[in-house]
Amino acid sequence: MKNRDAALDGVRACAALGVWLLHVGSNTGVMYREGMYAWLMARLGIAVPIFFLLSGLLLYRPWARAAIEGTERPRPVTYLWRRVLRVMPVYWLVTALTLWAWGGLDWAGWVKWLLLLQNYFPGEPTPDGLYQMWTLPIEMAFYVALPLLAWALDRWARGGNRPVRLLTGIGLLPLVSVASIVVARLTDRPEFGLWLPYHLVFFACGMAMAVLSVWLKESRAIDALAPQLLVLAFLLYAVLSTGLAGPRTLALPTLGESLIRVSLEAAVAVLLVAPFALAPRADSLRHRVLGNPVVAYFGRISYSFFLWHAPVITLQLKLTGAQPFQGDFPTVAVLSFIVTLLLSVGSYHLVEVTALRLSRRRPAPAPRPAAREAAPAAPAG
Repeated sequence: MKNRDAALDGVRACAALGVWLLHVGSNTGVMYREGMYAWLMARLGIAVPIFFLLSGLLLYRPWARAAIEGTERPRPVTYLWRRVLRVMPVYWLVTALTLWAWGGLDWAGWVKWLLLLQNYFPGEPTPDGLYQMWTLPIEMAFYVALPLLAWALDRWARGGNRPVRLLTGIGLLPLVSVASIVVARLTDRPEFGLWLPYHLVFFACGMAMAVLSVWLKESRAIDALAPQLLVLAFLLYAVLSTGLAGPRTLALPTLGESLIRVSLEAAVAVLLVAPFALAPRADSLRHRVLGNPVVAYFGRISYSFFLWHAPVITLQLKLTGAQPFQGDFPTVAVLSFIVTLLLSVGSYHLVEVTALRLSRRRPAPAPRPAAREAAPAAPAG
């Protein structure tokens, strides 16, 4: 499990770098130029489906194990409390500093942003340096919905072969995304793209992968085909980078383009994560590359990196007086990476680690009455 988690941390690190590079390219205008590299950069938003898939995989796995193996189910209140401590403290730090610097919002605006409610008020402008935060209300909505989804799936799984029934139930969730996409495009409601139902397909892929990881433990077929799966992921990413998946500008895609894009994003995310989640062979080249201590550490600080990179890029462009979409790409890339990395290391160790320690504290057990005879010592661990 340790090696598997290290490799998944590496996957998370690559996704965080993809989001950063996407925003460097968009802010400097490189992404909107002609040529193959501009198109490939424009689809680095695939990092968001990868983040969502990892959340579905890692957070649903304890519930999947409980349903399949009969282990204890997570307690919803404890689970949600840990999610809040994992996500909110460093989010509050970055968001409050950014709103103070450039927000210009009244108290109601501050409340919306600090409580992750900004996606539910369409039409309001996004403050400078916070354009990446649209994903977090979707994540939090999934956190809140997961205990209910897990309960419903567990009830459904009791009627037969539990892993198969879990996968069948999870297989219905992408239909919610399809319906949301259709309604969003036919009714011209782009704000639906900021809500959980639109993106539920990616979380569902992760949840299905969680069931498979518990059920199969380790797939020899996935291990043997891992190189081919990764190559296929990059080939599908190349297809995703074409006009089939819609424009690379801020213009909205058509219904057909939206469905193609979501389907390709889900396929690429699954193909990239499956070799690490379902075939955790520590001695494989893919695990040695993404599971090495340096990449895995970057994966652990990737949440802070994700939060900080946009305010840093915004500050850099404001200080240099660069016009929109006309910044110097190499300069913005190098400086923003260094500054964001330093801030991320600091906030990870000072804020994230401290919050995680608080979330893992358990009340001390009640003292037992003294026994008349000495009991044998319990085994360690």
